[in-house]
Parts: sequence; C-alpha cells; structure tokens
Amino acid sequence: MAFAARLVAQDAPPGLLRGIAARETATEKARNDYTWRQTAMVQELDSRGAETGHYREVRDILFSSEGKRIEQMAGSLVNTLRRLQLTAEDFRDLRDIQPLMLNTAALFMYESKFRGDETVAGVDCWVLGIEPRQILYGQRLFEGTIWADKADLSIVKTEGRAVPQEHGGKHENLFPHFVTVRRKVDGRYWFPAETLGDDTLAFSSGLQRERLTVLYENYQRFSSESTVKFGP
Repeated sequence: MAFAARLVAQDAPPGLLRGIAARETATEKARNDYTWRQTAMVQELDSRGAETGHYREVRDILFSSEGKRIEQMAGSLVNTLRRLQLTAEDFRDLRDIQPLMLNTAALFMYESKFRGDETVAGVDCWVLGIEPRQILYGQRLFEGTIWADKADLSIVKTEGRAVPQEHGGKHENLFPHFVTVRRKVDGRYWFPAETLGDDTLAFSSGLQRERLTVLYENYQRFSSESTVKFGP
C-alpha cells in the first residue's frame, strides 16, 4: 500500500524535530514499562519470487522476577537460509533501527529536511527526511523518512534503511529497505506494530532478494505490586 505525499510550500513549524524527539523520549520510556512478543522472519527469494530459505525467531520481551528487562525465546529458532547470512549488525537493527525511537539523546547524530505534510492511515502528519550527520566506527543509524502526528508529534511511521552498508571487500554487509508502522497502545503512545521489507541486495557475487517481516504484538503494561502487613 502506498500513500501519495501531499507536499506543501511552507516552512517547518519551529522546533519540530526537537518536539518529535521529546515525544519519542516519552514514548520510549513508556514502552520500557511494557512486555511484548516479537516475531522476526527473513526470507531469501529466487529470481521468480520463490522462497529458497528462511530464518524465523520468536522472542518474548519480559521482566524477570527482580524487575529487570529480559528476552526469552519462545519455541524453536528456524534457519534454512542458503545464501544469506545474518550478522551481528542485522540483529542490532532488529532491536534498535527497525523499531526506531528517535529520542533526544540520539538527536545530535541526525540532520533533517522538512518535506511537508501527508495523511497516513487517517492521521495528519508532518513529514521529515532524516539522515546521519556522520557515522562513527561501530555505529548503526537510520536513514530515511519519518511521519509524525501533528496532534502530539508522535512518530507513526518510518521508512528507510539501516546504515552504513558495506559494499565489496571481505566483509560485505548489506541491509534491506523497510517500512515500520506503529499503532496506538492504551490510547496514549504509538508503539511499533509491524516492520515490512522486500528488497534486492546487490552483492558483488550477484543479486539477492530478501523479504523481512517483524511483528510486535501483545503489548502488556508491566506492574509489580507488593503488600505490607503489620503484626497485631
């Protein structure tokens, strides 16, 4: 599904990116109080679109009995990939880039370009292009477009890819273009709901089509209650 941009000749509202980052900081803080299930699947496809192998994992993002954040595998991991090999960067992207939270701590690493406004799934949004100011060794950053709700500046959609890409050489490492859409949870915050990608990666050994699907489901607010009883 595609949304036609309704770009307008106007300047960005003052402090727009800072306002988005402030809202993202609050959203990230709220999401850190939730549990959810994350299902990730990477499929490799041949030139006719037929699957030749896939990777699938299901993780529950939970809290331990001590209240610490933990990840727990649900079921067995499946990996029948033949041509693609997932790297540490791929797993970092699953955790940090595809469900991007553009908080105030990360703001200095990015520059933006105002692209007008657009309606996404019935939500009036500001549209901004985002790219890294520079990429230091070991960093994983986002390059693409964000859509932010005009009402409260919550990001409701992101589209782009993780960078840097590594072309050629001994450690060639390429990453797919993706779209992440969010949904409102408990009527307050927009949390990642689904990441979809279908891209052809131009490796030096040849073209390889990859399809990416990540689902973020069953958000539940974590609460810990204790009762203190006094003796007679």
